[in-house]
Amino acid sequence: MSGAEERMLESTRVASWLRDAILDGVREPGGRLIERDLAAEFGVSRVPVRDALKVLEGEGLVELRPRTWAVVREFTDHDLADLDEVREVLEPLAFKLAAQRHRREGLERLHRALENERSSAEAEDRVVSRRSAADFHEIVTDLADNMLLTDLMQSIRSRLRWALSQHDDLRHIAEEHVALYEAIRDRDGDRAATLALAHIESSRRERTAHAQALHTETPAAGVVAS
Repeated sequence: MSGAEERMLESTRVASWLRDAILDGVREPGGRLIERDLAAEFGVSRVPVRDALKVLEGEGLVELRPRTWAVVREFTDHDLADLDEVREVLEPLAFKLAAQRHRREGLERLHRALENERSSAEAEDRVVSRRSAADFHEIVTDLADNMLLTDLMQSIRSRLRWALSQHDDLRHIAEEHVALYEAIRDRDGDRAATLALAHIESSRRERTAHAQALHTETPAAGVVAS
């Protein structure tokens, strides 16, 4: 393996780990990502770390700072409103086409993601449930079988995964996915598109409730905030 290939593999590995850490809430918005520290943590040089941070900047998850560090992006209300407007155009189309064009093996993949989401929601496993919810949306795009739509959705994939992680009512979101799955299974494109629009609005409400809950959290009795 050449040095360039090894560097690419290392940067891909670092980017994947950091992406998951950000989307799962391990690395919080505003948190610093310092090249030297990340290189030591992963046992690599600073070069693949720098490359990984550039990838994540392109995905909208981090903001680069001068010299050798970056910060986890803090999404503003305006950022999320922009995302919702794009979702309202692309996702109903994706769900409608998925209902019309899916094949059996694709539907089985979608069902597995849904079952993972539901079982982890019942177990209150937030990380797995949220990841499975995002997988559900991505599989739907695959089932739509439209390369241009796939490219457009890919461009907002990380932002969408982040937005989908900003909710607390895991079971409610899973049940909405059940209804969407059934519309796709029944090849009812119009119903799937209508439910997709309603799902975006529901996700917006859940995200707002999640943000308010985080904002109003107070330290437990007898514990002094640092």
